[in-house]
Formats: sequence, C-alpha cells, structure tokens
Amino acid sequence: MKLFTRYNRINITATILTFWVGSIAFYFVLNYVLTRQLDRGLRVEQQEIMDYVKEHNQVPETQTTKHQWTLIIPSGQVIANPTPHSTEALNTVENEKETIRQLVFSVTADGKTYQVSVNQSKTETEDLLQLIILVTIVMIALILLSNYFINRKLITRLWKPFYTTIGKIRDYELSARDPLRLQHETIDELDLLNDSINKMTGRINQDYQALRSFTENASHEMQTPLAVIRSKVESLLQDAEGKEKTIQQLLVIEDATRKLSKLHQSLLLLTKLENRQFEPNEPVNLTAIISTRLKEREELIASRKLVCIVNCGEVVLSFHQHLAEILVNNLLNNVIRYTPEGGTVEIQLTQTMLSVRNDAINGALNTDKIFHRFYKEESLAENTGLGLAIIKEICELAGFTIRYQYADNKHHFIIQFIS
Repeated sequence: MKLFTRYNRINITATILTFWVGSIAFYFVLNYVLTRQLDRGLRVEQQEIMDYVKEHNQVPETQTTKHQWTLIIPSGQVIANPTPHSTEALNTVENEKETIRQLVFSVTADGKTYQVSVNQSKTETEDLLQLIILVTIVMIALILLSNYFINRKLITRLWKPFYTTIGKIRDYELSARDPLRLQHETIDELDLLNDSINKMTGRINQDYQALRSFTENASHEMQTPLAVIRSKVESLLQDAEGKEKTIQQLLVIEDATRKLSKLHQSLLLLTKLENRQFEPNEPVNLTAIISTRLKEREELIASRKLVCIVNCGEVVLSFHQHLAEILVNNLLNNVIRYTPEGGTVEIQLTQTMLSVRNDAINGALNTDKIFHRFYKEESLAENTGLGLAIIKEICELAGFTIRYQYADNKHHFIIQFIS
C-alpha cells in the first residue's frame, strides 16, 4: 500500500468520525438552544396573561395562530411551579397531530381558578434543524472532497522528488565508475535523505572500485607464479626419471597447483558475476551447447558406462554465450563425475526449464547448503565446492531460478527460465 493511500484512509476516516461526532453534538446543542428559545416565548406569553388577569381581573381572549395557540379552561386545581415540556397535540388550524412545546399554569380571575395551556408548535424548529443538518452534511461532503483532491495534488507534488530519488537509486549500477549524484531539494527532509545517500554511495563506490582493482590485480599477479610452478614441476618430472619417490612428490605438487589454479579461476568468475560484469542480453542456442558438451564427454561417459537419456527441444534464450557454456559445463561435470558407474543421467530441455537428473551415490545432498561456496560432501573431497555456487550466481544474474530435489535415489536439478 502506498503512503499516500494509507494517509488518505486514515485522514478521511478520522475526518468523517470527527465531523460525525461534531454533527451529533451540534444537533443536540442547536436543539437545546431552539427549545430554550421556545420556552422563553412561552414564559413571555405566561407573563402577559398573568399581567392581563391582574390588571382586569378576568382572563383574556385567546388567539390562535398556525404555530401558537392558548387554551383557557376552568379548573379547581392550582398548578405549582409550571415547567415547559414537549408533548404531542392536535393543531386545530393544521388539523393534524404534531409535536409541541407546552406550558400549563393556573390563574385566578373573578374568584375563579382557570387552567391556562400555552402551546407552541415545534414544526418550525424541526424544519430549521433539518435544514441546518442538511447544509452541514453538504458542507462536510464538500470539505472532504476538496480536502481529498487538494491533498492528492499537494502530496503528489511534495513526494515527486522522493520518487525521483527512488528511481535513480533503482537504476544505479555499482559497476559504474561515477558514484550516485542526487540533486539538492528545497524540502529539508528530502534534501537530508539525498545528501545522506550521496555520501553513502560515494563511500560504497570507492570501496567497490578499490576491491575491484585489488581483485583484478591479484588475479593477474597470481597467474604468473602458478604458471611458473607448473612449468618447473614439469621440468623436474622430466629430470626425475627413475626416482619414484621424487616423482610422487612432484605429482602431488602438480595436482595441488592445478587445483589452486582452478580454484583461482572459479573465485575470479564468482567475483565478476557478483559485480555484474556480464550482460545476459545476446541470443544463445542452449540446445547446441548441450549437444556439443555431451559430444566432448562421450569417451568419459562410455568409460563409466553411463546411460544418457537426452530430450532437448530447440531452445534459444536471451543469455550470455560464455556464461551459458560455464553453466552447462558445471552441470554436466557434476552429474557425470558423481553418478555411480553404470548409472543413468537424464537431461531434458524445454522452453521453460532445463532438468538434469542422475543416480545418487550416497543419498540426498544438504538442501540448505548445497549452493553455498566451498560446500562439498565428504565423498566429494576432491571437488572445489564452487561449481554449484557458480551455477547459482549465473542463474541469479540471468533471472533464472534453480532448485534441487531428491527422490527415488536420484538427484534432480531444475533450472526454471520463466518464473
């Protein structure tokens, strides 16, 4: 949910509740004020009648209007402390029953006691209340509507620099030589955010360039001594004919050098993958690569008496040729090397996935660590432990997903091209 949407929901809900409670309170206060106004009118009418009786010693003639009428009837009962109250009565002028405000009191004239009932219709008051409430509701609706559109336009304008910053951060490539440069903003908070990001990315870019330079230099410098060691070992092997013990030691040195060279190349490749130094944007015929790599391993497959079941359709992906070859090489090396002699390897390629299944030697692999660097089973000690980690990095770079399954004593690696 966007911040503006959430803010609008909270703001509109709070505003509606505030106006609703305020309108109810306003209704009761206004009703109270108007009722008190009616009561004052009744009290004035009472006072006029009592003054007239006092002056003339007789009750006055009653006048009936649409909204006020007075009834005077003889009564032997004296009413103490008369109080206005609401009730329903028949309006003889309108000939309908309606809510009225009534004040009943007693007067004595010419030795007789009379009960005087002063009635005032509340119809006008109720009509006025309804009109005021209607006007209030319309005003509230207009305020809410205008507030929504004003906030929408204002907040969209205020947050535009923020989304500009987010867009630049999203598009920024760390492999670029220049650090991220966000512009100065007039809003203090956004300007502080941009300034902090500029400083942070500047430090990150500086550290990244230093690490990249170190990696490139180190990889270049390591190649020379490794080549010298291998060359000297080969020379010593030629000079050590007949010296079995020396030959064995030199072979161990050569094997260790070969592993170190392979490890160095794998780590360098991983570093390049992490730094996104490859662009997977060229058409790659994955079917042709698999076919070529299988032909290159025909002798190895035959020597291990493996049964290869290949079902590959014609698949061309937007990928990177070199990375695709590394991906296929590592997968095939993995399954051929670690399938038991006489076992089965199944390879299936479709437009959506590459599936490689092979017989297992020692049960399932550790699904939590299988794609971690330098992870290897005890039975695979001679492995560098980087093959599957490289495959994982290549898949992430290309936007593929890879997963491992184990069933029916078979390892199953699935690379999904389309999520």
